[in-house]
Amino acid sequence: MRFASLSASLRKSGAAGQTSDPIAGVIWITLAMALMSGIAIFAKHLFRLGVAPEQVMFYRNLSVLVLLLPLFAWRGMSLVRTKNIKMYWLRSGIALFSMYCWFTALSMIPLGQITAISFLGPLFGTVFAALFLGEVLRARRISALAVGFLGAMIILRPGLEPISAGHWMALFCALSHGVIGPLIKQLTSEDDADRVVFLSHVFMTPLTLIPAVFVWQWPTAELIPYLIGMGICAVLGHMSMVRGFASADASLVFTFEFSRLPFAVGLAWIFFGEPTDVWTWVGAAIIFASAAYITRREAQLKKMRGKVLAAEHVDPHCLSPLRMAPAE
Repeated sequence: MRFASLSASLRKSGAAGQTSDPIAGVIWITLAMALMSGIAIFAKHLFRLGVAPEQVMFYRNLSVLVLLLPLFAWRGMSLVRTKNIKMYWLRSGIALFSMYCWFTALSMIPLGQITAISFLGPLFGTVFAALFLGEVLRARRISALAVGFLGAMIILRPGLEPISAGHWMALFCALSHGVIGPLIKQLTSEDDADRVVFLSHVFMTPLTLIPAVFVWQWPTAELIPYLIGMGICAVLGHMSMVRGFASADASLVFTFEFSRLPFAVGLAWIFFGEPTDVWTWVGAAIIFASAAYITRREAQLKKMRGKVLAAEHVDPHCLSPLRMAPAE
């Protein structure tokens, strides 16, 4: 009976406007983190075979779109009907920048470091809210940001270790990732998870073709297994991630995103022998603790705001569910 109930919860978790289901959210996000680490492993193999990051990025999106065509054949035009076209363009543009930075960083530095730095995303999201959405940074948030910055410095160790272009790319990826999460959450309030995934790749695939043209090489038979593997991980990972955002609060989602670090480090060590020093783990733990505090604090404030929603001023140009009511 419990298995049947869990199975039903997982099936319903992709529906538009799905109410909170923490157990389903945890399962989907943990699965997504494992699959996202799989994308990195296949991509690294492609880099070693001489494929440029710009073209890997295009192959990744194209393979997802091709693998989703059976879904489009089954659901028809209902899969592409949405009232949020502008939001999809915005989400796709930011995702394109984030993806380019991530793949470029992946070709330059160890996967464990990229994953650890990515936990800065919610901290950057808080800074974004303060700069562009009028949210107030009070003592608790400033302290959390300072602690997160300390964690990043432990990973990067400027002055002791060289900070490469790959580290900067990982930082830019984390910056954009802090915006993408809330956008996905906002899209799933009206569109089901499969529509969000399909439409996102309809927009992103032609966009990623533009930079790929300048470094183009036709795929050889040797590349095909890695392209298919990357596409499968991307399809299942993206669907799992969107379902996780649709069925759980952002604070819970981020808590279990930390599972990506052991997945990434373990796979990188198995396939490439990439070492991960203790300072990466220490810095990642500090960043995670800081970001987890911020996301949980946001969840608490959201509940408080719900009691006075009628009196709350909402920015009509807001890019995420973050609102402009003063917050501690």
